[in-house]
Amino acid sequence: MSGLQAVRGMNDVLPDQTHAWQDLERILKETFAAYGYREIRLPILEKTELFARSIGEETDIVSKEMYTFDDRNGDSLTLRPEGTASCVRAGIQHGLFHNQQQRLWYLGPMFRYERPQRGRSRQFHQAGVEAVGWPGPDIDAELIVLTSRLWRALGLTSPELQINSLGNSASRAAYREQLVEYLREFADHLDPDSVRRLETNPLRILDSKDDGTQQVLTGAPSILDTLDAESRAHFDGLCGLLDSCGIAYQINPQLVRGLDYYNRSVFEWVTGELGAQGTVCAGGRYDALVEQLGGRSVPATGFAIGLERIVDLVRGEYQAPPRGLDVFVVSLGEPARRAGLALGERLRDAGLAVQQHCGEGGWKNQLKRADKSGAEVAVLIGDDEIADNAVTVKPLRTPGGQQSVPVSDVVRTLNELLNKEKRGFMIERENHG
Repeated sequence: MSGLQAVRGMNDVLPDQTHAWQDLERILKETFAAYGYREIRLPILEKTELFARSIGEETDIVSKEMYTFDDRNGDSLTLRPEGTASCVRAGIQHGLFHNQQQRLWYLGPMFRYERPQRGRSRQFHQAGVEAVGWPGPDIDAELIVLTSRLWRALGLTSPELQINSLGNSASRAAYREQLVEYLREFADHLDPDSVRRLETNPLRILDSKDDGTQQVLTGAPSILDTLDAESRAHFDGLCGLLDSCGIAYQINPQLVRGLDYYNRSVFEWVTGELGAQGTVCAGGRYDALVEQLGGRSVPATGFAIGLERIVDLVRGEYQAPPRGLDVFVVSLGEPARRAGLALGERLRDAGLAVQQHCGEGGWKNQLKRADKSGAEVAVLIGDDEIADNAVTVKPLRTPGGQQSVPVSDVVRTLNELLNKEKRGFMIERENHG
């Protein structure tokens, strides 16, 4: 069995890395709750038809990137490549959208068969928000204001907001005809993927990263010139709301989304800090999707955040350190081991993080392990301590000698010591901030 490794593009998150994920997840949940969004938990597997109908069979995701297989009953199943379709399916199935408005969020792994690179894995994680039941631009603005608050909570300054409008289905179809007519004249200058998309999904050509294709696109017609009146009013309303909140944005007429269900306002938060994979959050309206999947016609909008990209973005900046151990209990002898186990539970009841020495080892060996554990304080228990109904408290990270403390007073003593150390850490952080 030697030599077994994780599947390519599906990565382990090791203990030294998980605290950054935990901090991010905590901030996400707190921010979503602050705006009244509630969590929904969705299955990883769905029927393949769900994504073919919602994302679009001509999109790269459905045609090339999904993990799809037949189960024992012959049903075609797919590991979810994104969360919106699953969320809408669940809302329809359980009646969440019937004469109701819903603010929902979810978090978890998604799967796409792509070439692994920085910021893009085959198993990746997204946090998504979906707001169902509001037709106006105010809910679009709320989503963007929410993400702006999230960046501030994470200490991020580099994401920049880009917005666009895709119009309704009729104006989008009219623009598609104009775009195809223009691009056919320059087909010899387009990259191979764009030539293929010219027949299947021409709006995606606007998102091409090929330099030659981008040069061709400089003269392309703008989708904003074909907007219907309602879509134009909606987009102008969104811009006005963002202006009133002081949210800076750039109107990017070439901004499209890679999924067929989007209409009207779309947006992305992008950064130059992550190379080619610079989009850290993307979303927009999908007013026809609920009806398309079998529900009643309900307006909706949402976004998804790539968590790997956010973790990568905050790496190197200050992160709150993971909560370390407060106390390491060192015990020598069977009576001391029993007393140490009981004391550890008492300290945990008081809110402290405690690690117990297990196995054999003398004082010197155990104290080495205590120091290696990262604990702030060691509590030593041996025959003398058992006889005196006391413990020895030894600071491990700050100056000061060890002291004998009665068992009845150990919680207060440890709290005083640890609070002093935490205050010292905060002062040091402020001095270096």
